[in-house]
Amino acid sequence: MIVVEVYGKRDCCLCDEAKAVLLRVRREIPFDLREIDIESTPGLHEDYKERIPLILINGRPAFKFRVDVEALRRRLTREQARVSEGEIDAIVE
Repeated sequence: MIVVEVYGKRDCCLCDEAKAVLLRVRREIPFDLREIDIESTPGLHEDYKERIPLILINGRPAFKFRVDVEALRRRLTREQARVSEGEIDAIVE
């Protein structure tokens, strides 16, 4: 399963916009969505306060500030193929 992480905070209009795009695309391409509130930990807030929303796909940075719908679809489709290849390799071994 693909894991998409959103680093953001409450009352952040860009974060809300990014999550709306992610939720819309998730209806087409399934993934596990994890929201990380940067205000929950002082270290997270310090690290990410100027870079939110930050979206990671399977641990790799994918988008910052805005999420382009078509670019997200392409990235998720590529990631699905990569994950599927890894699952097939694991079965063969």
